Amino acid sequence: MRIAVTATGPDLDAQVDPRFGRCPYFIFVDTDTMEFEAVPNPYVSAMGGAGIQAAQLVANKGATAVLSGAFGPNAAQTLSAVGVQMYPNVMGTVREAVERFKRGELQPAFQATAPPFAGMGPGGGFGMGMGRGMGRGMGRGGWGMGRGGWGMGFTPPQQVAPQASQQDIEALKQQAKQLSQQLEEIRRRIEELEKKQGE
Repeated sequence: MRIAVTATGPDLDAQVDPRFGRCPYFIFVDTDTMEFEAVPNPYVSAMGGAGIQAAQLVANKGATAVLSGAFGPNAAQTLSAVGVQMYPNVMGTVREAVERFKRGELQPAFQATAPPFAGMGPGGGFGMGMGRGMGRGMGRGGWGMGRGGWGMGFTPPQQVAPQASQQDIEALKQQAKQLSQQLEEIRRRIEELEKKQGE
């Protein structure tokens, strides 16, 4: 089976990039042999439509599933239309993500897991950088992994549209749930690493 993983670098030891449309690399992995192909994402700096174009790239490369942090509405719609299964909330290295996928530990998503333009725009979003919430941010404030974790930088409340629709509210609730799951996953990883250090 051939799957795609969004990545910060061009190999299996790179971290999974939480942004689908604006990740620096797509790593295409054969789950049987672990042979891989690293493809630089040509849409990382696109003015718009990055999610749609990235979804088409993934489908054209023959992937039947894609592992990432989150999927915006346009990417999710395009991936669903071309029959590529989405697996959000994936962290760690590409190699670890593929192993978890092979063990059946990842949960698929059937709709968008991020609001529109989560990977770009004037909002804070997650910043690329130090992992302590520092850093300039890729794509003017999109999601990004720092070395030590997530750089938090949420959009200030005044940037939310005055008349939020029920769909917006549901999307935010979904995002809060995913952040909570990601936080739990980070805590679990810290515990694992601390145990290993103590051995």
